[in-house]
Amino acid sequence: MPLQKALERARKDEREGKSASTQAGEFVREEIDNVRAGKSGARSVKQAIAIGLSEARRAGVDLPPPRKGAASPATRVKARKDLEAGKEKPAAKPSPKRSAATRKALEREGNAAITGQALSRQARSAAAKRTPAQRSAAARKAAATKGPEGRSQAAKKAARTRARGKD
Repeated sequence: MPLQKALERARKDEREGKSASTQAGEFVREEIDNVRAGKSGARSVKQAIAIGLSEARRAGVDLPPPRKGAASPATRVKARKDLEAGKEKPAAKPSPKRSAATRKALEREGNAAITGQALSRQARSAAAKRTPAQRSAAARKAAATKGPEGRSQAAKKAARTRARGKD
């Protein structure tokens, strides 16, 4: 069950015109925090991301399922079901026994998979799969939806990063 804070941050992103993947990122961030805190568990960064994306779809974020060939057929079916579940009003509360069993199973997984190094490796491999044009388009869209204050902060951070590299 996603935290109210993640839902609020995702709704705020939606109001600001940010993409569905940015909205879903709030749920992924929450899942990674839960794994680190021992409230949940994952065997890999990929699994933590998948859990976060599933929660986002179920919470109503309009995140389309992966395209054919991008993920296994089972993953695509699950994503479609999650998306449908997010559009419907919940008919009944989920079974407490089943929820507890799922949570306990995830907690047993531990949190060794979510290290800074593992997250960095995942980010690099994901970026490497995108073309330079796709990365450039994403950066342009990010700059457009940041707003003046966000752009100013990003410019200051970039300047600090450049200065740090000259040592």
